[in-house]
Amino acid sequence: MEAFAGGSGTATPAAKSRVSVANPWILAGLGVLAAAALALAWNTQQRLKTTELEIVKRQQDAGTQSAEARLMARQAEASARENAAKVALLEARVAETSLQRSQLEELIQSLSRSRDENVLSDVDAALRLALQQSAITGSGEPLLAALRQTEERLARYQQPRMERVRRAVLQDLDRVKAAGTVDLQSLAIRIDEAVRAVDDLPMLAATDRRAVPREGDSRVAPASAASPAGAASAPGLQWLDPRVRALLGQFWAEVRGLVRVTRVDNPEAALLAPEQAFFLRENLKLRLLNARLALLSRQFDTAQADLREAQSALDRYFDKGSRRVDLVREQLRQVAQQSRQVSVPRPEATLAALATAVAGR
Repeated sequence: MEAFAGGSGTATPAAKSRVSVANPWILAGLGVLAAAALALAWNTQQRLKTTELEIVKRQQDAGTQSAEARLMARQAEASARENAAKVALLEARVAETSLQRSQLEELIQSLSRSRDENVLSDVDAALRLALQQSAITGSGEPLLAALRQTEERLARYQQPRMERVRRAVLQDLDRVKAAGTVDLQSLAIRIDEAVRAVDDLPMLAATDRRAVPREGDSRVAPASAASPAGAASAPGLQWLDPRVRALLGQFWAEVRGLVRVTRVDNPEAALLAPEQAFFLRENLKLRLLNARLALLSRQFDTAQADLREAQSALDRYFDKGSRRVDLVREQLRQVAQQSRQVSVPRPEATLAALATAVAGR
C-alpha cells in the first residue's frame, strides 16, 4: 500500500520482484486452465458428436419405426375394417339366428299349445258343417255321424280338459237320437217299388179278369167255374156219354164266361175304357213320382197330398181284393206316416262346452 501511495507511475523493486515471481505461476495456471478448457471443449465436442450420432441414429430409428408404425397402422386400419365387416356379418348372423330361434321357440310353444286348440277347432268346424248339412237335407244323420266321430276322437285323445266336451257330446247325441230321423232313401225306394208295381195291379174295369184267381189274389173262384166239366158232372147227366158231357161242360164254361157279376162300389171305375185305364196307370205313376220328388225336396205337405191322391185312386179304380193292391196300399200308407217334418235339435251343450274350453286356454 505504501508503494502504491507514493506514486502511481512507478513501482518499487520489491513489488517488481514479486510480480516477476508470480508471472510463471499465473502462466502455468492459465495454461492449466487453458488445457482444462481445451480438454473440456474437446470432451464436450466428443459428447456433442456422440450425441449427434445418437440423435441421428435415433432419428433414423424413429423414422424406421414411424414407417413401420404407419405400415402397421394401415394394416391395423385394414384389419379393423375387415374385422368391422366380419363383426357386422356376425352381428347380422347372430340377429338372424336370434330371430330364427325366437321363431322356433314360438313355433314350439304354438305347437305345444295349439294341439288342444286344433282339436277343439276341428270339432267345432265339423259340428257346424253337420248342422248346415242337416238344415239343407232336413235329416239328422249328418249331425249324428259328426257327433259319433267327435266322441270317438275325444275318447282316443284322453285329455282331462276334453272330458267335459266329451260328456256334452254324449248328451247331445242322446238328444238327437231321441228326436228321430226320416230315412228319405228308404221311403224313396218304397215309392219306386210302388211305381214299378202299378202296371201289374188288377183294375176293376179290366176286360181280361176271369173267375180263376190271379197270382197273389186273395179270392178263390168256385169249383164249378174253375173246372170245365163242372156243369156236366151235375146229377142227372151221368147217363150221357163222357165225350158229350165234356162238350157240355165246355159249352157251359163259355156261357158262364159271357156274363160276370162283380160288386163295384164306384160305377165310374167299371166304366173305364181300356185306353183310359192306360192313362189312369200313367197318371198314378206320375203322382207317385211327384210324391217321391217332393219327399226328396223336403216338401212333406206336397208329398202327403200326392200320396193321398194315389191311395184314393187305388181305392177307387183298382181291385181291393188283390193282394198286390193291398201291398201297394200298405206301402203308401207307411210312407205317408213316415213323411213328416222332423226338427233336428242343435248340439247346444257341445257348442257351449267348446266355447268354454277355447276361452279357458
